[in-house]
Amino acid sequence: MPMFKKVLIANRGEIALRILRACKELGISTVAVHSTADADAMHVRLADESVCIGPASATHSYLNIPSILAACEITGADAVHPGYGFLSENARFARILEEHNITFIGPSAHHIEIMGDKIQAKLTAKELGIPVVPGSDGGVTSDVEARKIAAEIGYPVIIKAASGGGGRGMKVAKTEAEVGTALSTARSEAKAAFGDDAVYIEKYLGKPRHIEIQVLGDGKGGAIHLGDRDCSLQRRHQKVWEEATSPAVTPEQRAEIGGIVADAIAKMKYSGAGTIEFLYENGEFYFIEMNTRLQVEHPVTERITNMDLVYEQIRIAAGHPISAKQEDITFFGHAIEVRINAEDPETFAPSPGRISFYHPAGGVGVRVDSGVYQGYNIPPYYDSLIGKLIVHGRTREECLQRLRRALGEFVVDGVKTTLPLFRRLIEEEDVITGNYDIHWLEKYLGMK
Repeated sequence: MPMFKKVLIANRGEIALRILRACKELGISTVAVHSTADADAMHVRLADESVCIGPASATHSYLNIPSILAACEITGADAVHPGYGFLSENARFARILEEHNITFIGPSAHHIEIMGDKIQAKLTAKELGIPVVPGSDGGVTSDVEARKIAAEIGYPVIIKAASGGGGRGMKVAKTEAEVGTALSTARSEAKAAFGDDAVYIEKYLGKPRHIEIQVLGDGKGGAIHLGDRDCSLQRRHQKVWEEATSPAVTPEQRAEIGGIVADAIAKMKYSGAGTIEFLYENGEFYFIEMNTRLQVEHPVTERITNMDLVYEQIRIAAGHPISAKQEDITFFGHAIEVRINAEDPETFAPSPGRISFYHPAGGVGVRVDSGVYQGYNIPPYYDSLIGKLIVHGRTREECLQRLRRALGEFVVDGVKTTLPLFRRLIEEEDVITGNYDIHWLEKYLGMK
């Protein structure tokens, strides 16, 4: 079966470099697109071809569909890999590429649309047999309706934006008296952030963990799961530390929920990589959303399964079967990823600037996914991610010790980074024992 001749990478930073490397290993030529601010980026230097698609602003470059389409036509790219963020979950972009006979390395526009609308995604998940959080069946617009639903499912409740994420458009109501204000605030925030004021209501879980299941679908009714990831250490709904497998989920629970999810993905005839995200409390899983793209934290899954997810994405998009069956998947050891950002570790204010010295950690069981280098200028226009430190060990204890050693080796000078935060976290008893939930980190930071 034929493979793509040339893939355009519609992204930047470490994920662009990650995709470029997978393409090279598959013998595929690469095209890097970049803004004027990213002219010296590592992926631009290493790609076979590069095209400037606009000024520093992401709106006029990485989100500029006509410019990316023009870059495809100029270079003759027959496929586009969107990475994560930017246009990775934009159904219109996927549809436009299809209309121009360019393959979008990801799911169909139809599946992106269904799972991108959180109300529709929840209904779809429920129909497919995936357990969901009790709540409204659709959007809620009036105080009367909101109070009725809240009374049925019990307080506290959370009101969420149907579009978008990242914690915007989310408000908790602990009593009936708080419903009206929470509803109006969530709707106005959702409208401002996403251009859509649709919201829905769910039961608010007090101390859940954030567990996600990695899946691959072949688009023809075949699918497998690659286990779970625990992403509970979060700040303002943004993940900072991820591990696989979760220290809170038993092998039996993992096999059961993984089987349910893989079956659902097969029924959908979903194509490519995807992640089903759950809240997990008292041994129960509750669906919250599906990400129809590669996740930032995908390397921890790769380390425990020895599967290359980007390689699989490209192969599946080209019409090849998934390279493993469910019975071939085994989970070996434990992996942890920490996101090293150019941020003040105390205030989390962005810290763009020139990296005067850069020494990433190395050694057995250590992987660093990064697009920076010594002398690189971190621009102020985009996400502050410098790189991801991923460690693997035969046990969680060995993995934590390896992470401790790697954090001690890692040096980034010239800008402030979150490295000191992780050096503190690795010594915390709750982190060492895996005794944390999605609220733990914010409480910890609030006490410092």
